[in-house]
Amino acid sequence: MVALLTVMLRAVMTPQRIVEAKQQADRGLLGRMEGHAAMDMSVGGDGSILARTLTPKGFTSVSHFFVMDWTMIWIDIALGLLIAGALAAWVPKEFWQAFFLSADPVGSKIVGPLIGPIVAIVSFVCSVGNVPLAAVLWNGGISFGGVIAFLFADLIVLPILDIYRRYYGLRIALLLLGVSYAAMAGAAYILELAFGVAGLVPQQRSAQIVEAHLTWNYTTWLNIVFLGLAALLVWRFLKTGGPEMLRMMNQATPAEAHQHS
Repeated sequence: MVALLTVMLRAVMTPQRIVEAKQQADRGLLGRMEGHAAMDMSVGGDGSILARTLTPKGFTSVSHFFVMDWTMIWIDIALGLLIAGALAAWVPKEFWQAFFLSADPVGSKIVGPLIGPIVAIVSFVCSVGNVPLAAVLWNGGISFGGVIAFLFADLIVLPILDIYRRYYGLRIALLLLGVSYAAMAGAAYILELAFGVAGLVPQQRSAQIVEAHLTWNYTTWLNIVFLGLAALLVWRFLKTGGPEMLRMMNQATPAEAHQHS
């Protein structure tokens, strides 16, 4: 899909459009957490990456990256999971079956890759929320190619399209949307054909979306371990000037470097 997208972008990105995109980018419009991108939080010195990470300075750098990355994306992730959950709970299965023409084997294969990206855009899912919703759509009757196109489409969800608009301008953002949509649908058709020939398309539509009840298994223990690690990183962030640094992130002239404790 990436190769197909690259070829299509080269075909439509004329020199004039590239100039327009650069002019828009040079306006220097601030985005959320803009200062984060301008900061040099690398940990230099001798030794391996693991050895440098385990130093106090390295541990502080990791904790600051961890919290700042979550600060940037938590709204998108929360909305994506909320909308995916709402669609799974409130939209009846019969609607999806009719919407995706699941009763027509040929028709469903044709419309699936075309509709999949549209559902992704409307449902606002991110690369976290799209997996459970993809299972909902698969159980509802979307074609295999439709699922693939839907998963690819986390590159053109509304928050990312807004980033394209702000950075490159509305005209270029719409162009990127059109090219990306065509590349995703085209790649989905190719993959469905290839997987179909190889006999790898699943025949059952009973993907498990959530556990029916809480169970103590390896996933539970991994969740506990990483929740503990997350708590430790947040504690380190709070103890090493992290909140003060967050307040600087949306300033017009962010600091170019940050001294870690």
